[in-house]
Amino acid sequence: MKLAVLSRAPQAYSTQRLRAAALQRGHNVKVLNTLKFAIDLTADEPDLHYRGRPLSDYDAILPRIGSSITYFGTAVVRQFEQMDVYTPNTANGISSARDKLRANQILSRHNIAMPATAFVRNRADVRPAIERVGGAPVVIKLLEGTQGIGVILAPQVKVAEAIIETLHSTKQNVLIQKFIAESRGRDIRALVVGDRVVAAMRRVAAGDEFRSNVHRGGSVEPVQLDPAYEQVAVRSAQIMGLRVAGVDMLEGDDGPLVMEVNSSPGLQGIEQATNLDVAGAIIDHIADRVAFPEIDVRQRLTVSTGYGVAELLVHNAAELVGKTLGESGLWERDITVLTLHRGVSVIPNPRKHVVLEADDRLLCFGKLEEMRGMIPERRRRRAKVRRLPKEPLS
Repeated sequence: MKLAVLSRAPQAYSTQRLRAAALQRGHNVKVLNTLKFAIDLTADEPDLHYRGRPLSDYDAILPRIGSSITYFGTAVVRQFEQMDVYTPNTANGISSARDKLRANQILSRHNIAMPATAFVRNRADVRPAIERVGGAPVVIKLLEGTQGIGVILAPQVKVAEAIIETLHSTKQNVLIQKFIAESRGRDIRALVVGDRVVAAMRRVAAGDEFRSNVHRGGSVEPVQLDPAYEQVAVRSAQIMGLRVAGVDMLEGDDGPLVMEVNSSPGLQGIEQATNLDVAGAIIDHIADRVAFPEIDVRQRLTVSTGYGVAELLVHNAAELVGKTLGESGLWERDITVLTLHRGVSVIPNPRKHVVLEADDRLLCFGKLEEMRGMIPERRRRRAKVRRLPKEPLS
């Protein structure tokens, strides 16, 4: 396999470990500076130039895109995608994960548990937003902060209002987030590769610091994750379109709360804490995908007229609940079930003996006309009744 690691820091620990792991496995690997690429859209086929010369062929890339070059870096990754070069992290996945608000919107739509979060811009909306997330203390986050930078704990409402007003005056966008007191300055970093967690560590804040980032002086220790934490970490990474990701979770009273999905996770802390070859697991995954590439069914299977991909919801209706997939009649209607989603569990290529339950979600390929009546209706927001004060009796 010929692999390119896109990185502006060739001497960084993570870059060196990935390069060494690839060489150890007999692969041809180059570290290429992301900013040295030029995107060529003049020819009949998409192409790239590197340092002024046409780029040679690569089987795969591994993006390590820093936050300061997100726009250009994702444009380069997208061009590699157009050239059918495999990347474990798509350009859309990287840009979505980098924007904290966008990531929260995507994950919340898929029922991933997170700390209560609000986003406002109008000064008059700040105090109500703080109340909606549970009141002070609250955590204030810059949308594109990294390594704990731009994360502030405001102990009182007035302090929070002053901080947010100051940040807004400098054209900064911020999130207002519930402070999870039971986490006690600790969080979990799960390193997801493909469809599994290959390593996990607990990060503990130093002293009175509430941020547990290693760059803020936090300590690390290996941790064996409960299955619930593993499932949430893998599902969060996949929802974001990332096959290599660091998923940060708080240990809430009711289970894992996802804080962030990092598309370029550092390897030094987690490899030293767990003594595991995380870099090797990443390289092995990329090699497997190059040998047996994944297909985006939404792009490749909709070319047949009248056929497409849709997600079907199993309602509480008696015609499906309690029946097996074989008894559902889907195959007879030329509908193939690709994946069954049940809560946080994912069952790929489910067999006909699987019994359907209420609220199961089926990713299907088939005749659109047949599936049209089974597609769930749009969720409508319930109108909130505003109670007017009673008029005094005359």
